[in-house]
Amino acid sequence: MVLPLLKLGTLAARTLSKPVASRLKKQAAYQPRFREFIIRIAQANHRFQTQMQRRIYSHSTDVAIHPLNEEKAIQAASDLIGELFVFTVAGAVVIFEVQRSARSEAKKEEIRKQELEAMRERENELAKELELLRLKLTELEQLAKGKGLSGLFHFKHSQTEGTHLVKPA
Repeated sequence: MVLPLLKLGTLAARTLSKPVASRLKKQAAYQPRFREFIIRIAQANHRFQTQMQRRIYSHSTDVAIHPLNEEKAIQAASDLIGELFVFTVAGAVVIFEVQRSARSEAKKEEIRKQELEAMRERENELAKELELLRLKLTELEQLAKGKGLSGLFHFKHSQTEGTHLVKPA
């Protein structure tokens, strides 16, 4: 019951993160300080992407890279912020799922250990009970032998008499 609800919750978190990311993109464009900051980030990202593309396609990398105009930089940075937000939410959901699964497995392992320990304790108790019963049987055999009742009860003395059976007279 919990697992389907948890899956539904993670799906809802991912779905809701997209409109939040869109709103962040809009707000980022209107704050003056933040606007300058995202323009610098967008320009640095543009330079990095352009250099990587030039290296991948074996073009000259020493050519000057023209900066983006302000509107394109704001749009690129806003898109980057939106994608980072969605990616962060998705990553947090994955981490949460992994931790939840690990806790569940740890609980199962603990239960298995407890069951194994209980079985070992039961085995030890049964071994002690078996030894006690052997001692009582030996004691009864000794008592019967001492009183001469061994012929009457037809006791088999596997330890003292070997494999002979005492036949009634």
